[in-house]
Amino acid sequence: MAPFLDLGTAPPSNSYLSTEGLAGPELWYPLVIRVCTECLLVQTEDFAARETFFSESYAYFSSFSTSWLNHAKAYVKAMIARFGLGPQSHVVEVASNDGYLLQYVKAAGIACLGIEPTKSTADAAREKGIAVIEEFFGEALARKLVAEGHGADLTAANNVLAHVPDINDFVRGFAVLLTPEGVSTFEFPHLMNMVAESQFDTAYHEHYSYLSLTTVDRIFAANGLRVFDVETTPWHGGSLRIFACRSDSATHPTQPNVSALLQREAESGLRDLATYAAFQTQAERVRNDFTTFLIDCQRQGMQVAAYGAAAKGNTLLNYAGIKPDLLSFVVDKNPAKQGQFLPGSRIPIVSEEVLKEQRPERVVILPWNLQSEIMTQLSYIRDWDGRFVTAVPRLTIHP
Repeated sequence: MAPFLDLGTAPPSNSYLSTEGLAGPELWYPLVIRVCTECLLVQTEDFAARETFFSESYAYFSSFSTSWLNHAKAYVKAMIARFGLGPQSHVVEVASNDGYLLQYVKAAGIACLGIEPTKSTADAAREKGIAVIEEFFGEALARKLVAEGHGADLTAANNVLAHVPDINDFVRGFAVLLTPEGVSTFEFPHLMNMVAESQFDTAYHEHYSYLSLTTVDRIFAANGLRVFDVETTPWHGGSLRIFACRSDSATHPTQPNVSALLQREAESGLRDLATYAAFQTQAERVRNDFTTFLIDCQRQGMQVAAYGAAAKGNTLLNYAGIKPDLLSFVVDKNPAKQGQFLPGSRIPIVSEEVLKEQRPERVVILPWNLQSEIMTQLSYIRDWDGRFVTAVPRLTIHP
């Protein structure tokens, strides 16, 4: 294993604190990421079981992003058209969260099933009338579902492939679950963009892997799947949508996009260990610039707040050692987070009303992948000459 990124120690990014919890200690784990010199899979060193990070009180709910809902709706429409899905079809989503995507499958009259291990989000999906199995997915669960007649014509797995500690078992599950001519799609942040855009804050304990098509193609081939197409999307700073089928399927010819992207990755340096060794310096630059900015604002008597109690924001804040003296509060739309405190930094999470009352001069957008949506939603901060700020890929004060 070779070095890629060392962020010191941090608490789990989604382990928000209650007021009572402030009186107690927090568990911090090393946050160290390395790259395999043999297969080039970028991996987080494991220090805790997945249940530590994906507990029954998991606080990330996909439906609080309007743009992500639109993305899910467009996906369902496109998959129905491309693969001829209808009332006779069966769709399974792994990591179905609060039903943000399957609600559109259900509305189209297609049978569907969600698989989601976190009780908080699974319950929210059930309130939408979506059937959910509250378990972690893998080969064993897939075999059980097939035996019960729940084979899938389409499986969706958005932003979960990087979240599994045993990626081989996870992928084998899809090879088992698919019908002979079925299709699996996977969306995940693209390692090539992470490196190019200094997106070190997408590293946290829940992310066990950081993925390129180069490594995914290899993993899939070893576990009974064949990548036959790939698309790029702007999500999470640049993501891939992978299309895969069973290795024994002849229905889906491999598209030229696959070899073209593999070539682009090679040209970008993803097969060169020197590329990975240089990433630490990029993270340190972002951290230093952000910390300097906050200190300068404090010296000038300017209040700084943030928007979005997101995992990537917690990575940035804890790596930089930021506390409430430099960043007063963070606004979040999710009522489940409001009234709590960010892990590690212990910055209070509040409703948008507090932003309107306090009128801070600077608002840092922590989930920079939702920058346009957030700047539109909070455009009124310009009424008091407030400015938006993003730290990644470089410190930017937006006009």
